[in-house]
This record gives sequence, C-alpha cells and structure tokens, in this order.
Amino acid sequence: MEGSIGERCRAAVVAAVATWALMACQGNTEHMAPAIDERDSVAMMVTWGVNTLISDSGVIKYRIVTEEWVVNTVKQPQRWEFMKGVFFEQFDEKLLVEGYIQADTAWYFDQLKLWHLRGRVRIRNQKGLVYTSEELFWDGLRHEFYSHVFSRVVTPERTIEGTEFLSDEHMEHYRVSNSVGSFVRDAADQSGSGALQAGQEAADDSLAQQTIRPAAQKHGKNR
Repeated sequence: MEGSIGERCRAAVVAAVATWALMACQGNTEHMAPAIDERDSVAMMVTWGVNTLISDSGVIKYRIVTEEWVVNTVKQPQRWEFMKGVFFEQFDEKLLVEGYIQADTAWYFDQLKLWHLRGRVRIRNQKGLVYTSEELFWDGLRHEFYSHVFSRVVTPERTIEGTEFLSDEHMEHYRVSNSVGSFVRDAADQSGSGALQAGQEAADDSLAQQTIRPAAQKHGKNR
C-alpha cells in the first residue's frame, strides 16, 4: 500500500512539473513575422524633399528636385522611382542653365542609364524650344530622347506635332515622324511656306522611321 501511495505521489509530482514546464514554454513563445523575400519590393532608401546636384565624370550636369526619391535594388532592373514628380535643370560647362525637364512621374534604370518620364512631360531649352508629351524616354548611353506617343514641339518659328520623336539631349537636332501637323508662325505673311514645310517634314519622316528607337516595354512591365 505504501509503495502504491509513493508511486502515486511521484507520478503526481512529475505531472505537475511537466504541466508547469509546458506553460512556461508557451508563455515565452515569440511571435515571428514572415520573412521578407525578393518578391516584396522593399525600397533600400527613401528620401523626401530632395534638391541636389548630379555630376557626370566629375562635371556637374544637372540639378534634380523632387518631393520623394525611392531607390529600389530588389526589383529588376534596379531603379530609382519618382512617383510624386521630378524637375531637372541642365547646366553647360560654365554652370549656366541650358534648360529644364519636368514630369509627373519618372523611373531611372541605373544599369541601363535610361530615364522613363510620364505624365505632362515638358522640356525647354535655351533657344526657346518647348517640347510636351505624355511619355518620353531619355537614353543616357546614346545621349538622346525618344517617344512613341503624341508629341508637340514649339519653337519661335513653328509648331510640329507627331507620334514619333527622336532628339539629341540638347533638343537642337530632332525629328518628328508620323507628323500630324506643322504650323509656321505668321503663315499669312509666308504664303505657301506652311505647305512646303509640311512636305519637308513628310520627307524627313521616312528617314526618321529608320532611326526611332524601339519602345522600352520590357522595362515598363517590371514596374
């Protein structure tokens, strides 16, 4: 009988200790969040209220102003994102302003040296040329702008509209193909010049079609 009682006591003590240990382990359980993997496009850096100078080969080329600058190295290709708009000032060798570029939204693919500008894109150079469109690509390797949507170029002499655009970075040498219009200033004083200019633009279009860059669709799909 005593042995039986002793065994029961030991069993009760063991059960009590096991229950206490289980409760203690449950009380110390850490609640872990799921791990972040590459599919989560987490930005490496977010900066607000940016006003900074950008240099190329040690020479100051641009001033960039933006409300929000996001650097994302997880998405491929890696990119900078400017979802709240961006404004550039371009400088010459003497740090004089050559012109400006602005857009509602922009992405910069660092490995490709490619800018993708969208939404009320506007460029003005020192000669008074004003370019407007809803989308524009800026190729830093080829040093040129190009677009495959409706674009308008306004100069002191004329206005040109078309759906394909190609230009150097200074907007001094450019072509508008698939032209939908070319309007010369003071056309009433230049009888026939408007039709002549439109014909010249049409002739230029055939050459421009051979040099317009293909759309960067593969970059846009990864956003």
